[in-house]
Amino acid sequence: MKTTRIGVVAPSCPIDEDVADRVVARARALYGESAPEIRFHPQCFLTHGHFAGDDAARADAFVAWANDPEIDAIWFARGGYGSCRIAEAALPRLNDTARAKQWLGYSDAGTLLGALYGAGFDHVAHGPMPADIRRAGGDAAIDRALSWLVERSVGAIEPNAARERAVAFNMTILSNLIGTPFQPDLSDHVMMLEEVSEHHYRIDRTLFHITSNPEIRRVAGIRIGRVSDVIENDRPFGYEVEEIVAHWCAVSGIPLLGTADIGHDAENRVVPFGGV
Repeated sequence: MKTTRIGVVAPSCPIDEDVADRVVARARALYGESAPEIRFHPQCFLTHGHFAGDDAARADAFVAWANDPEIDAIWFARGGYGSCRIAEAALPRLNDTARAKQWLGYSDAGTLLGALYGAGFDHVAHGPMPADIRRAGGDAAIDRALSWLVERSVGAIEPNAARERAVAFNMTILSNLIGTPFQPDLSDHVMMLEEVSEHHYRIDRTLFHITSNPEIRRVAGIRIGRVSDVIENDRPFGYEVEEIVAHWCAVSGIPLLGTADIGHDAENRVVPFGGV
């Protein structure tokens, strides 16, 4: 069924009105009079220290629009940090209306996407967010996200995810989900991982934690997305990202299946959790 109303909430950091205006204009340019209605919750523009409003404001906005029968899909505004602070308060309040919605985001939003998927939500996907319109080439990212949300366009999907039972996460986010009540069962899934702005040694440590988990070792394999803006350390680590991933796959026995077309950039593609 075609999506006609998209609700945007910001469980992490805020966006500004310019992002909202540009995304709405982009949707109209793409679809003309048949453009979906994109509703940015006022909470998206709040500021409370690092966050888009305090924890209660973010949780309440998330729940209100998730449970609203007039909204077909929830699109997370941007990443940053903060989703984990509302997960325990918000998820038990979701109803069957929320369960039927499409959900899209990545980065810090992966905390909620993983928790939703673990709770049996069937329409969860990794993919571009409104804030990506500010990236170089960001219009293409918004086009891709809208084509998935509105039309379920196969052209928006990461090519491997079109034929595999896949999930996609930022490495740090997945690592922090492990051992919590929100860790999803990823048995027999292809796990696509990406990262941004971390040192080599932290990538190594994160992959140790991910691949050492007994439940994670039941995945079908790992595909590595783009690991960008790696921070230079005062002492060279001595291994590149590809070598780090290969090492921990060999230690854990998890098959290394190749690359994935995901990352913190405008080329980031959609990965429907559990397959198309």
